[in-house]
Amino acid sequence: MPTVLAPSVAIHIPFCGYHWFASVVVESDIGAMEDLLQRNIQQTEVLFQGVNPYVPPNPAQSYVTRQAQAAATASSSSSTRGSSTVNHQQLVTIKPKDKDATPVPQATSNALARYNQQVPTPSWHAPWELSAVISGHLGWVRSIAFDPSNEWFATGSADRTIKIWDLAKCCAGADDGLKLTLTGHINAVRGLVVSPRHPYLFSAGEDNQVKCWDLEYNKVIRHYHGHLSGVFALAIHPLLDVLVSGGRDCVARVWDIRTKNEVTTLAGHDNTVGAILTHGADPQVVTGSYDSTIKLWDLVAGRTLSTLTHHKKAVRSLASHRQTFTFASGAADNLKKWKTRDGTFMQNLSGHNTSINALAVNDDNVLVSGGDNGSLHFWDYETGYCFQKTQTIVQSGSLDAEAGIYAMSFDMSGSRLVTCEADKSIKIWKENATATPETHPMDLDNWTREYLALKRH
Repeated sequence: MPTVLAPSVAIHIPFCGYHWFASVVVESDIGAMEDLLQRNIQQTEVLFQGVNPYVPPNPAQSYVTRQAQAAATASSSSSTRGSSTVNHQQLVTIKPKDKDATPVPQATSNALARYNQQVPTPSWHAPWELSAVISGHLGWVRSIAFDPSNEWFATGSADRTIKIWDLAKCCAGADDGLKLTLTGHINAVRGLVVSPRHPYLFSAGEDNQVKCWDLEYNKVIRHYHGHLSGVFALAIHPLLDVLVSGGRDCVARVWDIRTKNEVTTLAGHDNTVGAILTHGADPQVVTGSYDSTIKLWDLVAGRTLSTLTHHKKAVRSLASHRQTFTFASGAADNLKKWKTRDGTFMQNLSGHNTSINALAVNDDNVLVSGGDNGSLHFWDYETGYCFQKTQTIVQSGSLDAEAGIYAMSFDMSGSRLVTCEADKSIKIWKENATATPETHPMDLDNWTREYLALKRH
């Protein structure tokens, strides 16, 4: 027998300023139809009990005020109808400076949630100023290393020479600061390091060579062969007689200083290894590469412990803090701060928008970044506050385009900063001794805005 659908009619129900239409099945029994209609009306009354008729919004009222009124109405209606629920926009209250809390929509709360965070107060640091300019090299100055006794420092240049300078005389601006010139490389010298336990100076260059110099006889005593292209970075292990070099062949090679043998090869980067750090505890080797990654290495196993991929540009410089077991990395996108133990990202240091060729940090928590355009930014290492921005000045006879900073280092006391630059000069910077927090106050308002700004990490 075919199914016969019962006829239905649409019933108009005006209620609370609205016009409601209900579809009601027409049955033969008039009494049943009346009962069904009465149940529909009762259900509609329960559903909309306590809801006021629609009132057009007042343009004079603010968005926040209208949202607060809508939330109050929804709350009262929800408590009245019991089990019936209606979804409303959730409100989040952000604590403002005054006593009255301002309700903010959920969509806006994500952007304002950081206002509840406590902004760290940076430590005050005196500004740095240029103290002396040293000339002597005939090419770009690409590398620097300090003697552990803090009596002299060495610089390597694109003129293929290594020069030894007397630190005290150079800081005083004396003309006889140059002590010695070493020749032996046939291309630019890109890496220098002084052994803390032996009278040795190690150098690396774009001629694929890594050399060991005996400073008692001022001559090369060992060659470390193995790199297939230019060597850009060099570091010595603080506890072991091990040397680590990295370059354009995309690997870091570990050498036994005494036997000249290659202990292991740390392979995994896809581009030039531009910076190397060594530590006495794991990870004993950290490498930064032009492939925009940083790798932490297990020196014993010769494998990668962790790969940090936060940077989007080539990592050209690394700097390690001796007291906190953290390090900073520099690239054209950002400076970043990391925990050395496991590579945990700590924070961004934004604002130095150029290729960062050099980083240096001292025990007073002053971090300095040197850019390819000759800019110097000084940061409070703990908080990331940039307390000084300055620009190097090229020496007379050089082009303005030669205002690049290629290498830098603090001396062992941390009171002098030496920069190696593209105008063939070496510049020494020191703190302004007469500066005080009153004469050079911190711009805390701007720091607060920068800290609370949303940044992509």
